[in-house]
Amino acid sequence: MSRWPSLKQLHYLVALAEYQNFNRAARACFVSQSTLSTGIQTLEDLLGIQLIERDHKSFIMTTAGRDIVLRARKMLAEARDMMELAAAQGGVMTGGLRLGCIPTIAPFLLTDLVNRCASQAPQLELLLREDTSANLLNQLEEGELDLLVLALPYELRGFHSRVVGTDPFRLVVHRQLRKSLPPAVTIDSLPSHSVFLLEQEHCLTGHALAACHMTDRNKINPFAASSLYTLVQMVAAQEGATFLPQMAICGGILQHTGLEALPVEQEGAAREIGLVWRPSTTRVATFYAFGELVAASLRDICQA
Repeated sequence: MSRWPSLKQLHYLVALAEYQNFNRAARACFVSQSTLSTGIQTLEDLLGIQLIERDHKSFIMTTAGRDIVLRARKMLAEARDMMELAAAQGGVMTGGLRLGCIPTIAPFLLTDLVNRCASQAPQLELLLREDTSANLLNQLEEGELDLLVLALPYELRGFHSRVVGTDPFRLVVHRQLRKSLPPAVTIDSLPSHSVFLLEQEHCLTGHALAACHMTDRNKINPFAASSLYTLVQMVAAQEGATFLPQMAICGGILQHTGLEALPVEQEGAAREIGLVWRPSTTRVATFYAFGELVAASLRDICQA
């Protein structure tokens, strides 16, 4: 092959696969729709295969097109890693860091972490994104993010990780319900359908049930919450119970709710907080140094 596809052409194809619309993909790439369309057509000519089937109103990806998109995402991620390697020559804690964080950590960690970075690593520019663990891992794999803050354990699909702290669970009970329970509240003493949890796509639910050894599903209320703040409101309204991480409680999530945080009977009931990155990255030294800042923030938050 005398000519090679460009990264720009591959970027156009990946954007089209992501946005499923020529106009939106072109805007995301900061080019005109005709430039994006021409770039993809040139890519097809270079490869000698059809990547998309077009008509006057829509398109679909061919099987070959979908396969090329998967490979292109990996190539683009490695190209970003190469650029980061060059940028890192100016120092470990410099340049941009695209950080993903899950919703059960982000509201309680990021303010302190951003302030800490501003004072201790002013040349490091944090770009933040909040999403579920599964979505963040997909974005990490595709090179859209550099580093994740996740709750562990979680299936990491071959990514590298480092634990930077632990976050204990507390049993949170409405004060009215507390009056009907024995002095030493246990999970077994809770009434049926009194325990409210997050929706299953939030890993906190699995972590809490496993860490607190809750096996009696009859105690779980069938209605699930979409966020920790909604969960707290549901427990307060229904005079029920739930499990919350210590960082959320220290962050003031129970203020003015009529809810009380109690110790969990199982010793060591906690989730681990970890950093996750691609094996191909060249910024491990940066991530380790950044991990020290995250660990310091976690210690301050959970001691508040």
